[in-house]
Amino acid sequence: MLHSFALETAPQPDLRQLLEELYQGRSLHPYCSGQAIPMLPNEVWVVCRGVVQLGTFYDSGDEALLGLACPSMPFGLPLTIIRPYQAVALTDADLMRLTLAEIEQSPMLAKGIFRHIARRLRQTEAVLAMVGYRRVEDRLRHLLLLLKQEIGQPSPNGNRLSVRLTHQQLANAIGTTRVTVTRLLSQLKEEGWLSIDSNRHIVLAPHADLA
Repeated sequence: MLHSFALETAPQPDLRQLLEELYQGRSLHPYCSGQAIPMLPNEVWVVCRGVVQLGTFYDSGDEALLGLACPSMPFGLPLTIIRPYQAVALTDADLMRLTLAEIEQSPMLAKGIFRHIARRLRQTEAVLAMVGYRRVEDRLRHLLLLLKQEIGQPSPNGNRLSVRLTHQQLANAIGTTRVTVTRLLSQLKEEGWLSIDSNRHIVLAPHADLA
């Protein structure tokens, strides 16, 4: 039997509110969907609105999806040893940029950042566990349920993923080909496990779970 690696759904501390209190008047940095986000060795970004895709490239040139930074999640070069490491706005996003010195000087901020780094760690471990499944279909189901936890929104037909992911992005995340993902999505759609709405967003059915 498959085991679920879904993330905890307990309420997270509102890091955005803390940032607003600590840094009133500081401007947010807006990025449009598809825009690359520059990163420096001594700076950390915090997502205030939107979703950022984190990834890297293999020697073959293929892209690997490492995770999604959702609201209140931090990311940046100080938090990874992966190179190359890239961040791209998956949706329109507003980000706040912090230096390591600012984080170190504020115990409240450091605590808030730590809580959401732990959230990112749970997401990463869920992805690693997912990749261990031999059947590609199992990996795809796990990925979609993980995305439901991170970016799912209730809808009349189930749970709608708020970000429109391409078949290639899904394939990169589970180590398969775009053609295979397209076939499996069609199969899951025929089973009633998911549907595609008018804006091409994936909607997981209320009964969607692991087989």
